[in-house]
Amino acid sequence: QVQLVESGGGLVQAGGSLRLSCAASRRIFSNYNMAWFRQGPGKERELVASIRWSTGDTHVEYSVRGRFTISREEGQNTVSLLMNNLKPDDTAVYYCAARPRPWHSVLVADYDYWGQGTQVTVSS
Repeated sequence: QVQLVESGGGLVQAGGSLRLSCAASRRIFSNYNMAWFRQGPGKERELVASIRWSTGDTHVEYSVRGRFTISREEGQNTVSLLMNNLKPDDTAVYYCAARPRPWHSVLVADYDYWGQGTQVTVSS
């Protein structure tokens, strides 16, 4: 079991930046893949970015590529999502997720552990 706690959400104007953090309750094992998902109003939960814990290799969805960066801090067991040039369409609840497999997946069902989510609101 691992508990995940997100922080860093808030209200920001379009073009602004936010940094989300996800803290794990224990050491993240090397075979894990960590990810950020988001769920906008009336939308399904979708993958934003993921990172392979053992190597730091990242995957960023096309819709946010070039604006969002995922990273990890191994010693602190945290995963961060730096979001630049935010747009109103980025408004969503952002969730941290963990998958006990090294490779990423876009499927919600493939992730075993989830945080409670943090709200990001981008005003125009």
